[in-house]
Amino acid sequence: MPKLVRFYIRHTIIGFLIAAAFVAALLWFNVANLWHLVTHSDVGLLATFLLVMFHGIVFSGVQFGISIMRLAEKDDDDRGTRSPERAEALVPIPVHRDDRR
Repeated sequence: MPKLVRFYIRHTIIGFLIAAAFVAALLWFNVANLWHLVTHSDVGLLATFLLVMFHGIVFSGVQFGISIMRLAEKDDDDRGTRSPERAEALVPIPVHRDDRR
């Protein structure tokens, strides 16, 4: 299996595990009375599954995006600072306005 596919699967699983922990925390702390709703409803198991699924989709996408962005190499150039020799090269250019409209 290619490295990129393994990388994607690994970080997707991590995202789903984070989502499962998040939903477990939602239920444990009874946010918006979710524990009562899930345990006293006939579709509570489906609701819990959907919470984990949809949060898993979001969290795995975020997890994969963050892990891809962290692979980037740091830039070593000094493009963000103005050195004195570059400041001298900046010359204002006159811009003429056309008022014929």
